[in-house]
Amino acid sequence: MSSGGTNGASQASKKNSKKPKYSRFTQQDLPACKPILTPGWVITAFLSIGLVFIPIGLASLFASEHVVEIVDRYDEDCIPSNSASERLTYIQSTETNKTCIRNLIVPKKMKQPIYVYYQLDNFYQNHRRYVKSRSDLQLRSKEYERDTKTCEPERAHENEPIVPCGLVAWSLFNDTYGFSLNNKILQVNKKDIAWKSDKEHKFGSEVYPKNFQKGPLIGGGKLNESQPLSEQEDLIVWMRTAALPTFRKLYGKIEDDLEANEKITVVIQNNYNTYSFGGNKNLVLSTTSWIGGKNDFLGKAYIAVGGFCLFIVIGFILMYVIKPRPLGDPAFLSWNQNPDGHLN
Repeated sequence: MSSGGTNGASQASKKNSKKPKYSRFTQQDLPACKPILTPGWVITAFLSIGLVFIPIGLASLFASEHVVEIVDRYDEDCIPSNSASERLTYIQSTETNKTCIRNLIVPKKMKQPIYVYYQLDNFYQNHRRYVKSRSDLQLRSKEYERDTKTCEPERAHENEPIVPCGLVAWSLFNDTYGFSLNNKILQVNKKDIAWKSDKEHKFGSEVYPKNFQKGPLIGGGKLNESQPLSEQEDLIVWMRTAALPTFRKLYGKIEDDLEANEKITVVIQNNYNTYSFGGNKNLVLSTTSWIGGKNDFLGKAYIAVGGFCLFIVIGFILMYVIKPRPLGDPAFLSWNQNPDGHLN
């Protein structure tokens, strides 16, 4: 009787036990790969990385060198000399003539499409309050037109919602560029400059601007109230905020070839106020290659990593030749050495 009671108690304790059921997994007894890093394997691995990375780096540098780029900073030169000491007054006034003419020389032949960018420096689009001041629901659907609770201080005008609301849209870049070559106008194509996913999924085709730039605060550019947000690609490009304080955004594309030493005349409307926060404005014309725009960093990084790996390979080979030792020599274990460092 007592034996039966003991067995019952034992079974009950097993059922209530929190120990994991025995298995090779719980006992960490599964097959495992335990490679032995012999000198040959280590040298081969580093050599392979070096031989792969260095050609990629050289190819990237070669492609970057073939990108032709023109960068022109115009924010300083486009302020008239008589307004140099009062730049803020000049840029904020609605009565001053903000037309500025620049002449650019093409250094090498530029094959179309030639991408036109505006570059802003010292503009922190990643600031927490700036990034939060928008309503993605409002941008996407007409049903959420009044969803402006996250858009302070640009929420409403005369008790009607602002569409699009928020500081990001309110600060829309509004400088304009016109290009001509030998008195012939170069058309700038502004179609398909925004991401396709943004146009189709983030900006609604039934959402139209409303009360934009009509409040007490007047910021950057204006929007066409007869066009839905999904077709206003300048806004879509601007609303994809940059992570760094220096950034470029696509303005358009010139679909004509430009020959070397040709002079391009650019008529700029210098409207955007970067003077209040010490920012810079640049106009950039650039071709592209298979790695994109001009960027030497990627190629230099690949070459640096590949060269470092080859340096390690040479070091390991010299150590292996000059001072070899048997693989797995127990004499080098700490407990087989005297405190003074000499082997037993």
